[in-house]
This record gives sequence, structure tokens and C-alpha cells, in this order.
Amino acid sequence: MDISRSRPRVGHIQFLNCLPLYWGLARTGTLLDLELTKDSPEKLSEQLVRGDLDIGPITLVEFLKNADDLVAFPDIAVGCDGSVMSCEIVSQVPLQELDGARVALGSSSRTSVRLAQLLLEEQYGVRPDYYQCQPDLALMMREAEAGVVIGDVGLRAYLRDLPSPELAVHDLGQMWKEHTGLPFVFAVWAVRKDYLAREPETVREVHRAFLASRDLSLDEVSKVAEQAARWETFDAATLERYFTTLDFRFGPEQIAGVREFARRVGPTTGFPADVTVELLTP
Repeated sequence: MDISRSRPRVGHIQFLNCLPLYWGLARTGTLLDLELTKDSPEKLSEQLVRGDLDIGPITLVEFLKNADDLVAFPDIAVGCDGSVMSCEIVSQVPLQELDGARVALGSSSRTSVRLAQLLLEEQYGVRPDYYQCQPDLALMMREAEAGVVIGDVGLRAYLRDLPSPELAVHDLGQMWKEHTGLPFVFAVWAVRKDYLAREPETVREVHRAFLASRDLSLDEVSKVAEQAARWETFDAATLERYFTTLDFRFGPEQIAGVREFARRVGPTTGFPADVTVELLTP
């Protein structure tokens, strides 16, 4: 990459599920060519939409709301094709008994929350009383009949690290797969159209760098997991399983899953049911 130009401002999600997309950047020599901003998915999404970032990850709901201003990177995303392991509904009662019950939303992830609401309504015919709560599962289970958790809290729940052994854990990725037969995408990588118009080759170089980083990380996933386990609460075997369960592709099947999600929730979530997903061309 020609570093005589201004470095592109690129977002970096500080979550375990994105580690394989960034781990290889240092190994491939690309890291110093990027002006990385580390933050939560929601804050990075807001920065990309505002124009404070040129390129970055954006949650699916925010991407669909702002699709007119963004172009998605093909073949790179964070999603699942079945179980996701870290986005869960934890419940004290069968899900079909949650109509009118209190359900805690322990995450600011609009995509995971909207997915959980969709699945509870369509699969189980229930409309719970939702409220925001700290992502503390013990607190949730004292105040509510069920809770939606993601990230480390969700992963621990999936692994049965629970306040009570009687609690049931329902994986949102697996529920979506069983409901639609499609993969689910939680976040895509996108570039602002105005930046793409100014720096088309830089954008394509960044895209290639992330693909190379992802491929290297997955080729050396045991090493990635071992290094991550030094500073995470999960052991290397668990992290390797997690990294290889996640789906980092964004091809025709994943785009079909995005379109199906948009068709089901778009009109009530702030974007058209037939929203167009524009992809970066080679």
C-alpha cells in the first residue's frame, strides 16, 4: 500500500468474534498502513455513518438503514451458518410462555436484539415486555423471565456457565437457521461511497488486506486461539472452536440471508424490505 497518501480511517471491533479478521494484519505488514479506531460495534457504526471513518465494520441493521451511502465488501463479514455460540436467549421458562413476560435486553446490539424479537414473534407467537438491562445474567434472571445476551456473556451462557443449571439456552444463529434455512450476518464491512469515489484503489487494497488477514488467521487458527487465551477468560480450545464456528464469508448465501432478514423486519425497523446491497467490484 502506498503510505505517501493519507492512511484510510478504518474501524476495529474490540470483540473476540472479530479477532480473526484483524490478527493477520500485523503478520501481512498492513497494520501500519491503516489508521485504526477501536470501539464497540455500535459506536463504530455511528462513526462510519457520520463520516468519521472511511471504512469499517457496521452492524447489519445500521448498514441496511444507511445502504444508500455505503458499499459492502464482498466475502467478509461476521455471521454464522447455524450456531453462533455468543448470541443467546437464556430463559427460565419455555419460549412459548414468554408472551407478555419481562425479557431483559442485555446488549446494545440492535441486530441481535431485533433478531431475537423476530424469532420470538414468528417462531413462538409471543410479544414479551422488553427492557434494557446490564449484561449481567444473574441480575437478569432475578428481574425477568428471559434475557438476550451476546459477546463474552453470551459465550459463557452457551458453554453452560449459568447462575442456575435449570436455565435453558437458545442460540439465535441456530434458531434463525432452523426458521429460514439461511445463514445470518451480524455485521458487514463497508466503505462510504464518497471515500470510494475519491480513493478507489486504496479501498480495494484495504479489502484485499482484510481478506488476506482473515485467511491467514483461519489457516493458523490454533495459534490465534493460543495467543488470545493468554488475555481472555476462555481457554485456547474453546476459542478455536468459536473462531471456526463463526462464518466470516459474505457471498451469495449470506446475502440471501440479509435480504430475508430485511424482508421480514425492514418496514418496522427503518429500512425498505427490498433494500439493495451494493457490493464493491474488483
